[in-house]
Amino acid sequence: MRKILFYIIIILAFASCKTLDSSRMFDTPNSYNYSEFKPLVKEYTIKPFDELDVKVYTNNGDKLIDFENTSTQQVKSVITYNVEYDGKVKLPTLSRINLSGLTIREAEQKLETEYKKYFRDPFVVLSVVNRRVIVFSSGSTKGSVIYMKNDNYTLIEALADAGGISGFSKAYKIKLLRGDLNNPEVFLFKLRKLEDMKNVNFLLRSNDIIYVEARPRYASKFLIEIAPYLTLFTTMLTIYALVK
Repeated sequence: MRKILFYIIIILAFASCKTLDSSRMFDTPNSYNYSEFKPLVKEYTIKPFDELDVKVYTNNGDKLIDFENTSTQQVKSVITYNVEYDGKVKLPTLSRINLSGLTIREAEQKLETEYKKYFRDPFVVLSVVNRRVIVFSSGSTKGSVIYMKNDNYTLIEALADAGGISGFSKAYKIKLLRGDLNNPEVFLFKLRKLEDMKNVNFLLRSNDIIYVEARPRYASKFLIEIAPYLTLFTTMLTIYALVK
């Protein structure tokens, strides 16, 4: 019986790493050619399926801060507006208007021009409220959807908002996936040393995926794998001792 247990342990010890580390995500070979760090120079442009908060004020916004006085001439949005698949947004008074591909400033200017047909000196404030990134801060065991607070939202801010990284995470192996997931750009960041901080202010884009690789805990996983066999073996030994 002891020989049987010995053979079971040997077999499990040489089991595939994929079995003991089956939750690992976004794996890349050692020779993988990561994308090169480049400063983000383009402003965000509105895209289909964005969710917009649009506020329209009259008189060049001179009543912008008077939120309590409902008698002022302002049209304040209480709901958000979705950019449809064709890039158009259905807004009060204007009906459907194309905003896709425009920066926030360009969209505000376009809406002010359109609202001039109906209001006196309109002042438009627009923001995209559903811009978010996905952060896996400890391998695949902890994931968070973090909404971007501003246009200068950085990698280090996203990690902080996700609660930091755990003691089992690799601070020297942080991957960022960007763009079409069928063929994404993949960046590799290291935060272990102080000199690595030069790239930590990397500006994020909406829908970026941040994956902090976790150290494999083979010992604990191995024990979990063999626990049922040990239990079975112990039971068989007990029965054998009773009937012997």
